Amino acid sequence: MPKRIFINNQIKADKVRLIGPDGKQLGIFNLEEALKRSRQAGLDLIKITEKVQPPVCKMMDYGKYLYQQSKKEKKQRRVQAGELKNIRLTFNISEHDMTTRVKTAEKFLTKGYKVRIELVLKGRQKAHPDFAKQKLNQFLEFLQKSIPIKVERELKKQPRGFNMIISKT
Repeated sequence: MPKRIFINNQIKADKVRLIGPDGKQLGIFNLEEALKRSRQAGLDLIKITEKVQPPVCKMMDYGKYLYQQSKKEKKQRRVQAGELKNIRLTFNISEHDMTTRVKTAEKFLTKGYKVRIELVLKGRQKAHPDFAKQKLNQFLEFLQKSIPIKVERELKKQPRGFNMIISKT
């Protein structure tokens, strides 16, 4: 839930620490004086933080402030959500499909993501783990030809097959 933003007459404080539109601190003013200055500049007075006494207020356009806050939140969500990308291989993957997956993994690694490589085994394929490991090693060889990689988590047997996590060195 986003925190409530107080602007102009919604601010309830006797004195505020005022920051100008250029980002420089102007000092501590009475609320009336700070409102007067922001109106003269044609800007809104926005309460940035209330954790300190007196609260910090900034003179700027309210719409611009909301836009900057939404951009910050989006960036934080992107960083939290997307540090690991998946590449799924199959037991009978063709060489062309393998090179396509290598290119995708290469893109992810150059952007700074870690990549989880999964090889899913179904039914009777589970009886041939050596062939599955061979496919994964072949994938890694193709990938190492184009980009240096580091194994973050070794090849691990899972109930549905094998997986491992790699990153760029």
